[in-house]
Amino acid sequence: MSAQQLSDLIRFARHNSPFYRDLYASLPPHADRLTDLPVVDQQEFWAANTLHDSRVLTGPLSEATVYKTGGTTGSPKFSVYTRDEWRTFVTSFGQGLVDTGLRPGHRVADLFYAGELYASFLFVLDSLAHAPVDNVRLPIGGGAPLETTIPTLRDLAAQVLAGTPTTLCRLAEQVASTGVRLDSVELLLFGGEALFDDQRRLLATAFPRAEARSVGYASVDAGLLGRAVPGPDARVHRAFTPYSVVEILDDSTDEPVTEPGRPGRVVVTSLFRRLMPIIRYPAGDRAEWTGTGPGHFRILGRAEEGVRVGPVSLYTQDAQDAVTAADTAGQVVGMQLVVRRWEGRDGLVLRLATTPGHPEHGREQLAGAVVAELETVRPLYPESVRAGFVHPLSVEWARHRDLAVNPRSGKLVRVLDERPTA
Repeated sequence: MSAQQLSDLIRFARHNSPFYRDLYASLPPHADRLTDLPVVDQQEFWAANTLHDSRVLTGPLSEATVYKTGGTTGSPKFSVYTRDEWRTFVTSFGQGLVDTGLRPGHRVADLFYAGELYASFLFVLDSLAHAPVDNVRLPIGGGAPLETTIPTLRDLAAQVLAGTPTTLCRLAEQVASTGVRLDSVELLLFGGEALFDDQRRLLATAFPRAEARSVGYASVDAGLLGRAVPGPDARVHRAFTPYSVVEILDDSTDEPVTEPGRPGRVVVTSLFRRLMPIIRYPAGDRAEWTGTGPGHFRILGRAEEGVRVGPVSLYTQDAQDAVTAADTAGQVVGMQLVVRRWEGRDGLVLRLATTPGHPEHGREQLAGAVVAELETVRPLYPESVRAGFVHPLSVEWARHRDLAVNPRSGKLVRVLDERPTA
């Protein structure tokens, strides 16, 4: 499928999707510019995009692949792609792989996760198959035991390893501790999480000849976001023109940011998806234009809609719902998610504010109840704790005035990412 003209996509969505029809009800009939349109509210989008009788889809779910995206177990979120849309998705992303350093004949181990409706393994495998350079694909998967993965990589002389930083570092730790040599590895393609300096040091210990680069920037809900830009900063990407439009919007006003170096939240419009339209959809990240090339932007971390802690995706609504369910006495008056990194692992702190003079007794019990509730709806978090990927959830008590706010708007900052990035 070729990329659709924006005006045609807007008209199609207004006519066929009840969600977009309602969202654009007050707009003139011929509104055809992105800045004419409101930004999608993620909570409202997913409330409307139910598995049955979705108000977001533009037609019946009769030919598509269904994938799971971030969300709670009690209210799972699903993204759908027709076969033509998926082909465009992986072909475009595959073209971007040449910018990562993929060379003709490279033997690439796909170490992303498969099954349970997750897309990353199939997405990367299909993207490699549609890349403009020949390559040899090794579909190992992130769930395979290291005891079998390492010999497979050695026996097949894998030159490229593609996976999440957590998976690559787990592999590197095993390689370093056992003294196995994987001298053929020359390129590490990471995706799904940020890569931190301490992780780079671990990877360099196990794979001294390999360079770590971004595999590209995409998600199963938002679609194509950015192809890697060659250079020393793996956070810099550029939009997949003409298949998607990336905007950076001011945190307070939602006005488009145009000047380099000014952070804002990433909003994407997919020009090739029609069954489940993605129009001015928040990607969940913050970024800034770099000014180093046309459409070049630097990813700065997660925005308030969601946060990534190691391999775990969390939405602020997940944490808010957990606090509401546990705090039956109404002690909590404010909440922030604080992501920190120490001892080589990410950790999530729930900063909960109470009213002045509120008694401190019962806080420990409430903190335990909130953590238990959140771990129930996001079981991947305690699983990742047991696997040693992240620190246990913790609670930090504060006054409401101690919560960080946007200095211009005074609005509460929902997520504070205090991890050092390079």
